[in-house]
Amino acid sequence: MSAQDQKIVDFPPVEEAQFRMIDVGRKRVTRRRAVAEGVITVGPVALQKIKDKSLPKGDVLALAEVAGIMGAKNTPNLLPMCHTLPLDQVSIHCVPEAPDCVRVYAQVTAHAKTGVEMEAVSAVQAALATIWDLVKGTEPNLTIGNVRLLIKEGGKSGLWVNPDGIPGWLAAQIPAQGPMDGVTTAIVVMSDRAATGVYEDKSGTLLVDLLKADGADVVDYCVIPDDADRISDTLRTICGKDHPKLVIMSGGTGPGPRDVTPEAMEAVCDRILTGFGEMLRRESAAYTDTAWLSRMSAGMLGETLVIALPGSPKAVRECWEVLSPFMARALKMIAGQGFDKTAGGQK
Repeated sequence: MSAQDQKIVDFPPVEEAQFRMIDVGRKRVTRRRAVAEGVITVGPVALQKIKDKSLPKGDVLALAEVAGIMGAKNTPNLLPMCHTLPLDQVSIHCVPEAPDCVRVYAQVTAHAKTGVEMEAVSAVQAALATIWDLVKGTEPNLTIGNVRLLIKEGGKSGLWVNPDGIPGWLAAQIPAQGPMDGVTTAIVVMSDRAATGVYEDKSGTLLVDLLKADGADVVDYCVIPDDADRISDTLRTICGKDHPKLVIMSGGTGPGPRDVTPEAMEAVCDRILTGFGEMLRRESAAYTDTAWLSRMSAGMLGETLVIALPGSPKAVRECWEVLSPFMARALKMIAGQGFDKTAGGQK
């Protein structure tokens, strides 16, 4: 039977599903972390037996740590809308607190496209339930409560800290200042139409907001045409006058005939840092299939790091999400302030 002779079956209309798993296909893989806590009240007698490891079923806290790890790993099997994630690390800490309770902390990390807060919460709950199971023969009047997320990190939302407060040891892990605190920065936008007033520049103003939000000191911002000589002269002038640590350029990085920003930048830079462009194209491919057409690049003009980004506000925001987590460390290395071995990587 030919394809033309085959009868087409019309399926009956299907009602829209009431639940759906969020599509994370167009999200970037980033480092995710979440820390949660919870408390179980066991009474003073059982608490002492927990400390003495004298309960009939064995070492309560040791088994609770194992159960917490299992709880994190089994989260997608218990919660229907959770994605299956490749967890990098799960750590459980059970802290006896006088006079009558045990506090459980769970930290979960992963390199993934979505967060791990539910894995941290599930880990806490599994550990608490295990403590209940081992203690109930000695003290049946038990209470589990105050399960909450303390912090989560990664993705577009960056760092979230519970507004009701977090323990001091966890607060000490969070930087007190912005990652770009005090870094002098200039922004140069290349656009023929924006330079002539045909439309208002939006990518440059967005960069100003993003950099200031991270603590940077924006010392210059200008919009110029897509002209190679003008771009080169502007870079020389800004670096000679303001001596910024960082210059971010927006626009002119595509394959079009007027896209000359990379050539103009390379004409004045002392060194080209090819890794920036490679990384940005790779990470941007999570958002758009045409990322590989972009000619994003970076280089050194004296002691100034110059980075060329695309011209659309959406691309600018996405690229800054990629750059901002390590930009402060990169600038320190450029300034010859050594290499942070704890951060990993090579010189």
